[in-house]
Amino acid sequence: MGTGFAKKKKQAKMLQEQLSQMHTKMQQAEAIGTAGNGLVTLTLTGEHDLKSINIKPECVDPEDVEGLQDLIKAAYKDAKNKLQSQSPKMPDMPGGMPDLSMFGL
Repeated sequence: MGTGFAKKKKQAKMLQEQLSQMHTKMQQAEAIGTAGNGLVTLTLTGEHDLKSINIKPECVDPEDVEGLQDLIKAAYKDAKNKLQSQSPKMPDMPGGMPDLSMFGL
């Protein structure tokens, strides 16, 4: 096993470190989604867990529960889209992706 193996091993280690950093960034990320001009606001974590939700009393109408449900879904979609737009991109590897199979990855 010559220098080619050492180079691939180094590339695999760099890729693993970059992926770990990306995962950490996504775990720490948060996005706020809104709907109905702020009637419904919610916060999602980077892993799409619902952290908080705020529903203004003026949008609660017992005769229109479906409208409130739609606002919640729209706010969730807004936050999810914001998370996706801020997610880190895969790193570019010189020479393409290394073959990680020899490392059990």
